[in-house]
Amino acid sequence: MNPDKIILKFEDVAEQVHGPVRRLVGFVRAKNMLGLFDAADLDANPRSAKAGAITQAIIQSIEDDPDIFPFKTKGILIGSAEYEPLQRNRYQLLFNSTAIEGILDGGHNMLAIGTYILSRVLDDEKALRKIKLWDDFKIAWTANRAAIGDIREELDFLVPVEILVPAAIDDEGVIAEFTSSLLEICAARNNNAELTLETKANQKGFYEEIKKSLPASVAGRIEWKKNMAGGDVKVRDIIALAWIPLSMVELPAKVKAPLPQNIYRNKGECAKLFDDLMDDDSVSRPQGGPIHELHNTAVGSAITILGDLPVLYDKIYAEFPKAYNRWGDFGRMKIVRIFDLAKKADKSGKYMRSQPETHFTEQPVKYRYPDGMIMPLVYGLKALLRSKDGKVEWATDPTKFIDRHLDEIAGAYKLVLEMSGYDPQKVGKNETSYKIAFSEFEKAFLREQAQAA
Repeated sequence: MNPDKIILKFEDVAEQVHGPVRRLVGFVRAKNMLGLFDAADLDANPRSAKAGAITQAIIQSIEDDPDIFPFKTKGILIGSAEYEPLQRNRYQLLFNSTAIEGILDGGHNMLAIGTYILSRVLDDEKALRKIKLWDDFKIAWTANRAAIGDIREELDFLVPVEILVPAAIDDEGVIAEFTSSLLEICAARNNNAELTLETKANQKGFYEEIKKSLPASVAGRIEWKKNMAGGDVKVRDIIALAWIPLSMVELPAKVKAPLPQNIYRNKGECAKLFDDLMDDDSVSRPQGGPIHELHNTAVGSAITILGDLPVLYDKIYAEFPKAYNRWGDFGRMKIVRIFDLAKKADKSGKYMRSQPETHFTEQPVKYRYPDGMIMPLVYGLKALLRSKDGKVEWATDPTKFIDRHLDEIAGAYKLVLEMSGYDPQKVGKNETSYKIAFSEFEKAFLREQAQAA
């Protein structure tokens, strides 16, 4: 939430207290929600809102019969660990931890109501149709905020709003218990949305160190939670890669590293195992609430290594075709498509009209092919890692190593492709592919070390 303090005025409000939670529930006129729209960022909501049939139906309800609209929607759920009751049914809310406080549920209602308000001041239908995600909406809202203020008094329809606050604001024990409950409440309220394991893990803070370790350009493209703007890359693609360095650290007894081929074949298992790992007290613990903080230095070192892997993955993807061409003809494989401006008119389907890009860093490349073809090679980078004082680190610069040795490794790896009939599924799912790739990286590294001795 930004700013971190807002005031909401209810038309009618009731208070209910049970355990550590006080619930304020009632109706708020849309005109008194403008400050909430100014501040809302949906960080605490496990899902980011996305325009679609649901939001369109909500907008239609407001337009067709605003009097019964508040009875047709569950409204907005807000959580705040610090609040102050004011006069005339007004409440001041302060959001100290925006990862768990703010809008907990009702993001689609917020998007729909906000889009409806925008439609009252924005005559451009094309501009309205461009609002697909919450970030799109916020840009349009900010740009038209002055005009929205001019029609404030016209926004008279009611919206159901529920606010959860601590039962006793002056009792630190109650506040701590309330804060710890927020994430569980949020997940329960969103259960009907079929939240993914990764979305829930993100809300617990399990991915925070990964976000810090990755290049900003890569982190910004990952769908850390459902419907996130810019989320072109699935978070499980990153989590699967994490198990390359994580498989070298001492893991809690209840956690076992996935099989090498499962970083391609079963990324869901990789995500579940990472969740189990981060949920272990020996790895991370909640810090003053439900958000976990990593304290295991060995796991932390593996996550630092993970920060390098997306760029290395893309480097192998981009350079493997050229390396392979020393031993064969990469472009002749049926599964491979080629970008060649001179062949744009070709109707065979072999040539692409637009230039493909690498998965994580969006670097332009000549060939497009399934990542199963090179996933064992990415796993082979594990041979360049070493354990030192309980931590994982690179034994040699991996980028320079690829520059020096990818050609020779590609020659041996050609056998893997031949044995699999050039089928990327067979390559990526076969344990032998990973053993051979690891062995080739290891042999090249050991030869280099021996020559340097």
